[in-house]
Amino acid sequence: MVSFEDVQEAARRIAGVARRTPVVTSRLLDEVCRNRVFLKCENLQCAGAFKFRGAYNAISRLSETGKARGVIAYSSGNHAQAVALVCSLLGVDATVVMPADAPSMKIEATRAYGARVLLYDPAQRSREEIVREMAAGGGMVIVPPFDDPAIIAGQGTAALELFQEAGPFDCLLVPCGGGGLLSGSAVAARQAAPGCKVIGVEPEAGDDATRSFRTGTLQTVHNPETIADGARTSSLGQYTFPLIRKHVDDMLTVSDADLIRTMRFVWSRLKLVVEPTGVLGLAALFNGRMDCRDRRVGVIISGGNVDLPVALRWFAG
Repeated sequence: MVSFEDVQEAARRIAGVARRTPVVTSRLLDEVCRNRVFLKCENLQCAGAFKFRGAYNAISRLSETGKARGVIAYSSGNHAQAVALVCSLLGVDATVVMPADAPSMKIEATRAYGARVLLYDPAQRSREEIVREMAAGGGMVIVPPFDDPAIIAGQGTAALELFQEAGPFDCLLVPCGGGGLLSGSAVAARQAAPGCKVIGVEPEAGDDATRSFRTGTLQTVHNPETIADGARTSSLGQYTFPLIRKHVDDMLTVSDADLIRTMRFVWSRLKLVVEPTGVLGLAALFNGRMDCRDRRVGVIISGGNVDLPVALRWFAG
């Protein structure tokens, strides 16, 4: 399991490499949400998302032999970009398996950072199966997107920084896909902010984590139809599921319409470019999906990598 000490160690490892992203507040946002809201802007992180934290913490720990073998990862975009950038910084060869329907800007950015990108059809094969076969054949080290202790500890540093800079909070809202950011943030909260309730938020169409949390049994979903492409994971993992069950207080879901309304507000009024997955946590508060007033609320904005033409079509609709 991942401990608070692991998160602290990760914070020391990524210091000076990962950005200590700003915490943004807005009087207008406070009025709309009827709370005092603090946004941890990981959309301004290296490679545009919190994923850089975990990727650097994991890959920088590899032995020289491991680095020489090269790494392989699978991702719909943000982990792909993070792995590609980290490998570029550390001089490690990177291969990334991405769904063919991933946002084009994420595919292009991953290539631009120097990774070899292999596209696949998620309706035909699973990315995990492809990566296992390639790793076995080529000897590459697999760097998973969320279900790895070093990845989880690295992601938890985002919440740790938020607590250090702006805490304490009554609650913390965290986007959830595979659960790496949520479980790492919850581990950080239990020690750094023990009175803070940690709430995970995922898209309605991909509610496997919410069902898993409620039932205590790991639930799955296949390629859910949602604009939150970073949360299209099939299930929580063997590490993230028990950590979420142990440390998270509640789970919520939001609709794609909720995400678009929230994105439009953040883009136009806060002047921040965010992606659908990035505003999952804020969407729950902004659209009244939780009963919470007159409290101090921390929100992790997890990423800002979005296809601009596609976003404009969402806003126009």
